[in-house]
Amino acid sequence: MKRVVFVTGGARSGKSSFALNLALRFQSRVFLATAQAFDLEMEERIQKHRDERGTGFTTVEEPVNLAGALREIPAGTEVVLVDCLTVWTGNLMHRFGDESKEMIEKETAALLSVLESPPCTIVLVSNEVGMGIVPENAMARMFRDLAGRVNQKVAAAATEAYFLCSGLPVKLK
Repeated sequence: MKRVVFVTGGARSGKSSFALNLALRFQSRVFLATAQAFDLEMEERIQKHRDERGTGFTTVEEPVNLAGALREIPAGTEVVLVDCLTVWTGNLMHRFGDESKEMIEKETAALLSVLESPPCTIVLVSNEVGMGIVPENAMARMFRDLAGRVNQKVAAAATEAYFLCSGLPVKLK
């Protein structure tokens, strides 16, 4: 059965490790990475994630066209692990600037269309960014709001959803 699994939590909550363990239950795995290495610190983070998942995944790097990448997953793939929707949202904001709100809505709708009839089981990781302090600047508040809307829509479309806190998963649905 093809499932859509949404995994969220705060920074360093264990969500990526939890999602990785879900994906490791399958034989034919794709890791769909949304991160881009704009600086040394991000390069190191990306390398750490590569090391954690090892060689058991085919890696697809797509920072913006998530729906398109999911539509092009190789035949026979059993699971795709998407890490992460928050970075993807930031990428869209960076790329589209003043038009980012409309583009994020458009790209989210395209993603939801794929999730309605997924090509395989899809595990999507995202940060819960709305539980902290209210950001002091308009761009950060817009990012928090857009990421929250993306999370709500994807969680609603998911067949399962988990929240990670201190490494412990709480099943939401």
